[in-house]
Amino acid sequence: MQKALALILLLAMAVQLIWPLGLPGLRYRRDFWKIAVFAIVMMMVTVLIRP
Repeated sequence: MQKALALILLLAMAVQLIWPLGLPGLRYRRDFWKIAVFAIVMMMVTVLIRP
C-alpha cells in the first residue's frame, strides 16, 4: 500500500509540473510541493497505524 501511494503521488507531482491539475490549492506549477508535503504526511500516517 505504501509503495502504491508513493507511486501515485509521484505521478501526481510530475503531472502537476507538466500540466497543473487545477484543483483548489493546485492551480499553478509551483504548487507541486504541496503534493510532496501531503505525501510525507500520508506515509507517516501509514507507518503510525501499522502494528
